[in-house]
Amino acid sequence: MLGGLWDSVTGKLADRFLALSSQALVFWVGGLLAWAIAHGGVRGLDGPERRLAGYSAPGQVAALLVALLLVAASAIVVRRLTFPVLRLLEGYWPWPAGPLRDRLITSGARRAEAARDEFQKLYGPVHDGTATRRQRDRYVRLDTRLRQMPTTARLLPTPIGNTLRAAESRPADKYGLDPVSLWPHLWLLMPDTARQELASARDALDASVSAVVWSLLFIAFAVWSPWAVAVGLGVAALTLLVWVPARAATFGALVETAFDLYRQDLYVQLRWPLPATPHDERSEGRRVTTYLLRGSNADTPVFTSASSAGEGSRQEEEAGRNAPQPDGVSQGGRDQPG
Repeated sequence: MLGGLWDSVTGKLADRFLALSSQALVFWVGGLLAWAIAHGGVRGLDGPERRLAGYSAPGQVAALLVALLLVAASAIVVRRLTFPVLRLLEGYWPWPAGPLRDRLITSGARRAEAARDEFQKLYGPVHDGTATRRQRDRYVRLDTRLRQMPTTARLLPTPIGNTLRAAESRPADKYGLDPVSLWPHLWLLMPDTARQELASARDALDASVSAVVWSLLFIAFAVWSPWAVAVGLGVAALTLLVWVPARAATFGALVETAFDLYRQDLYVQLRWPLPATPHDERSEGRRVTTYLLRGSNADTPVFTSASSAGEGSRQEEEAGRNAPQPDGVSQGGRDQPG
């Protein structure tokens, strides 16, 4: 029994280490390759290999542990850098870069306005069936681009920032709910499956940003092999142009979907009356946002009773308990967000 427990624990630790350090392993193996090329190719590894073979068994284990600790420590450092680097990629730059930021936002606003004008011109022919195939394709591309652009007042200087800002803006535009302020509240109300999908999407976004950091750090190996510069810059550029924007779009779409599907749970838990129309929902959503941020001593709205507010949730829980569960899925409580 203890053996099985130990296997389980070590297996989880190994999975955790690999998840954290996979990019770090690639980085250090690439650095070792650069060093080997500068010291005679594969034969350059003979010296370190002979020295390692000359150690005793405990010494070899210690050397291996030191190498693993170096990989893990570097992975943790880069992981800590992921959030500030993502902020820079979004366009939240320090004040000395203010003039460049303003110029990029102005240029982006002009392009967005031109795209909206072209989209409006294509709207009629596309929807009355008179558009050509090229016009329909162009309409779809413009629609996709505009969905990843916030309003002019909310524009940021980078495409990645605009993609995430647009996803943050749409719940406020549609429902009056500020996603930045209300995200912790909604997170605690979402089912496990939704939170797992969002967590996976955020991990994928963070991994793409980490890849940018590792790629730029790889340039340091140019002291041994000049090709490290081309490799580092090439991978960083490819990641910035393809991988990070795609992951940002996926994460932003899931954030918007979370508000689309679970915003009513927020009303129910607050005992706030549900809006009757989309027009009412915008105004009520703004009131809910203000209420949760600052509180209120207003006489309206009148809270619904706890019994009626919780009846729907109890019915859903009862249905979930009675529904057949697939193998391996438990009815355990919700995890707290990390």
